[in-house]
Amino acid sequence: MSMERKPSVTIVVPVYNEAQELAERIETLVSFLDRELTGYAWEVVIADNASTDETLPLAYRLSHRLTHVRVLHLDKKGRGLAVKTAWMRSSKDYLAYMDVDLSTDVKHLLPLLSALQRGYDIAVGTRNAWGSRVYGRSLLRTITSKGYILLVKLLFWVKFTDAQCGFKAVRRSVAHAILPRIKDNGWFFDSELLIIAEKLGLRIYEEPVRWIDNPGSTVRVMRTAQGDVEGLLRLLWTKPWKTHHP
Repeated sequence: MSMERKPSVTIVVPVYNEAQELAERIETLVSFLDRELTGYAWEVVIADNASTDETLPLAYRLSHRLTHVRVLHLDKKGRGLAVKTAWMRSSKDYLAYMDVDLSTDVKHLLPLLSALQRGYDIAVGTRNAWGSRVYGRSLLRTITSKGYILLVKLLFWVKFTDAQCGFKAVRRSVAHAILPRIKDNGWFFDSELLIIAEKLGLRIYEEPVRWIDNPGSTVRVMRTAQGDVEGLLRLLWTKPWKTHHP
C-alpha cells in the first residue's frame, strides 16, 4: 500500500423504508466520520433495497448535500443483497456495513478498520464477548440471540461469538473471494459470511461493542429466526466452503 495515500473504505448503510430516521442517522454518521476517520479516505453508500416510502428521494437529497455520501438503489428487497451489491461494486481497500439505526456505537468502527490493517481478514462487532455492553434488548430477543449462536457453535464448531450484529468490515479481496459463495440475500447473510470465512481459515477479529436496541426496529424476530435455521441447515447440506470458486 502506497505511503502517499490514505487507506480507503466504503461504509454501506442498507435501508428499507427508513424515511423517518434516515436523515438524522446519516448526518450523525457523517459527522462522526468527518471528525474521527481522518486517517482514511471514506465514503458512505446508502443502499436502498426497494423501499416503498420516501427513503430513496430522501437519500438522494442527502447525497447532494453531504460530501462523500452516495446512493445505490436496488429493485429487489434484501438486506444481504444490498450489502453484497455495494461491496462488489466498491474499489476501496476496506468494505464495511452498519445498520441504519446505529444500534452499535459508531466509535467501534475504528478498531474494526485497525484490525484489518493489522492483517485480519474480517472484523466484526460482538454483543456476546467480555466487555460488550447491551442495553434495552427484550427477553425474547436475548433468548433467541443467545440460543442461535449456541446452535451455530454446536453445528459448525466455530469460535466467533456473535453472527448477527449489524456491524462488520472486510478486506476487499476477502469480500470478492467469499461473496460468490453466499446465497442468502436477507438477514442470514451475516451468519453465512462468518461461517464460510471461519471454515476457510480466515482470520476474524471480534470487537466487544456498546449496543442499544432500537424499539422501532422492523425486524420480525420469529420470521428471521426461521430463516436463520433454514439457512443453517442449507449450509450443513451444501458446505459451500468446500466448493471451488475461481
